[in-house]
Amino acid sequence: MFLKNVFATLVALIIFSVTVLVILTVGIGVISSVSEKPVDIADNSILHLKIDRPILERSVENPFGEVISFGGRHAGIGLKELIQAIKRAAQDDRIQGIFLEPKYLYSGLGKLYELRQELETFKETGKFVIAYGEYYTESEYYLASVADEVYLPEEGMLEFNGFRAEYNFLKGTMDKLGIETQVFKVGAYKSSVEPFTRTDMSEESREQTAALLKSFYSTYLDDITSSRDLDRIKLRQVADSMLATSAKDALKHQLISDTKYFDQVLAELKLRTDIDSADDLKSVRLGPYLTSTSSLYQGSEKIAVVFADGEILNGKGNRESIGSESFSKQLRKLREDDRIKAIVLRINSPGGSSLASDVIWREVMKTSEVKPIIASMSDLAASGGYYIAMACDSIVAQPLTITGSIGVYSWHFNAQELLEDKLGITTEVVKTGPLSDVFTISRPFTDYEKAMFQKSVNEGYQTFITKAAIGREMAVSEIDAAAGGRIWSGVQAQEKGLVDVIGGLDDAVALAAAAAGLEDDQYRLRYYPRQKSIWEELLSDFGGIYEESSMKFKLGKFYPLMKKIKNLQNYQGLQARLPFDITIQ
Repeated sequence: MFLKNVFATLVALIIFSVTVLVILTVGIGVISSVSEKPVDIADNSILHLKIDRPILERSVENPFGEVISFGGRHAGIGLKELIQAIKRAAQDDRIQGIFLEPKYLYSGLGKLYELRQELETFKETGKFVIAYGEYYTESEYYLASVADEVYLPEEGMLEFNGFRAEYNFLKGTMDKLGIETQVFKVGAYKSSVEPFTRTDMSEESREQTAALLKSFYSTYLDDITSSRDLDRIKLRQVADSMLATSAKDALKHQLISDTKYFDQVLAELKLRTDIDSADDLKSVRLGPYLTSTSSLYQGSEKIAVVFADGEILNGKGNRESIGSESFSKQLRKLREDDRIKAIVLRINSPGGSSLASDVIWREVMKTSEVKPIIASMSDLAASGGYYIAMACDSIVAQPLTITGSIGVYSWHFNAQELLEDKLGITTEVVKTGPLSDVFTISRPFTDYEKAMFQKSVNEGYQTFITKAAIGREMAVSEIDAAAGGRIWSGVQAQEKGLVDVIGGLDDAVALAAAAAGLEDDQYRLRYYPRQKSIWEELLSDFGGIYEESSMKFKLGKFYPLMKKIKNLQNYQGLQARLPFDITIQ
């Protein structure tokens, strides 16, 4: 048996080594062939933005480009890079316009709003934007509608029927398994625990979700109405009755400019850029364009943009989470660096550990005492995401940002029925004190233990709203009235005093520069934390990458749900999280 195990281990090591060697070998060849080198940009060119991957806060350094994505974790396009390219193209005399192709688009509405605003600014230079797609989802059409001309092929289709938010409830599953969820929370609107305690939405959860959707949809319709010069009431009627699902009907109701196939759109682009129909269109894609142009920020002073992207956890974190230890260390370095004159905290987070959020809050507060620090909210900055923002000098949010959710909770899983009645497992405990086994899953909490945990949650909530009141310079009662776990849109949050400015990352940078006394030409931006290269992540987490790819392959459309269940292991201690699952489509 020993020799068998040794042999199996050796075989595994050999296979792993060969696999890595093959990847390295192929990688070198791929890099040499697909690396995005600077290109010569001809006059009368267009910037081709084909957005056919998820929009991330920033692109991941991947020398393989689209050839290898390692389980999909790196197959994304950075909002930062998209906006940088559009800004540069607006001032680039060689670029005449933008060809926009949103396809299989996956993005939060906040990012789409910010991208859309940048395209609006681009159009103000007199340059054109043309959008084409074979099928537009609600999100894809929202982005495409900003274009001067929006096209679908004759048999193209459009999804335009309003927003929905979906919640998955697991209580029925827990009941069948024999697992009881014991919950401790503050705030009627803190619905994070409902998937494990209910089979449907509470009235409070339904109320806040309906209000959020109403606010979001109002902004959505207003933007489309403005861009397409449509009547808002008629546009709402088209959506409510699904009157524009085909390209023909979309044209009839003026949601698109015309029906054209891809070759016809190319012909129009050639015409607009004075290219002979027999010649190739002069175009450049995102990556090559960025490597071939210079940043617009060329000053000698530095403003740091720090990305807080993912759930908030204790420890070091990783690419998909915000670790309190590593993130706090990063803020300390920037606070003590005299070359950094101001900081913008870019937040895209549903929250997480209350303790981890508080640790980061402390570093934000100390930083605000030394230099300007401005919060910029992306798709999400709720609960713990709001916690780390509230000590900033100013908070900037998008109209389509989900924020608020000021509240905390904790829970305990009692698996006594599962263990004893279903699996036949009994438990005996020897302990030194009456509470030594308080965290066991083999029994429910006693009344004393319930009171103890509820007291901890109450204290955590008071800490949250008290620190929020200090940061926002409001009375605790005012914060409490806007708290209770309720989520808000950026517009609603501003009305409640939780947000200062409606805008994007650029607005936050401008506020930071002004607070530091810097003019536009005096500073440049530096982005943190440093991203690992694809090689560093591959070598440090080869097993994790394989496991994630395997899960996606085996589970298919059920993968997102199973991943959420798997991530329950992160729900340790007091939690400051957004409701368990909000998917707005």
